[in-house]
Amino acid sequence: MGGFDGHPGTGKLATVLSQRMKRENDSPLVLDFGEIQANYSLITNTFPVPIPKGDYSVCRHVGSLSFTISEGGHAGHEGQTQTYHTGGHTHTVKPPSIKPRDRVLVAWVQNEAVVVDIIEKS
Repeated sequence: MGGFDGHPGTGKLATVLSQRMKRENDSPLVLDFGEIQANYSLITNTFPVPIPKGDYSVCRHVGSLSFTISEGGHAGHEGQTQTYHTGGHTHTVKPPSIKPRDRVLVAWVQNEAVVVDIIEKS
């Protein structure tokens, strides 16, 4: 093992990184599972080294971003005379954001991890 004698963890990390880089050249997009850690770093099944928060991307639906849903108007009747009610309104939706211990679906886009969604058992 050469320069890693006495440091089996370093040797294992080097092997994992080497294998990951070889696969990166073979496939530009890989789906993976991962877990959000207590400090919000990400560890995936194929890259078991913590990726710090800020060094991976998160899709809007799990990234604590809110969005607005608009609902259209409607028309109504009152006796013989037709009355129109606009009734239009909007809702702001804030989906739950990722949190520690969440199991997540990760898309590897070249060398960037992107958390796509939270995964739950059926």
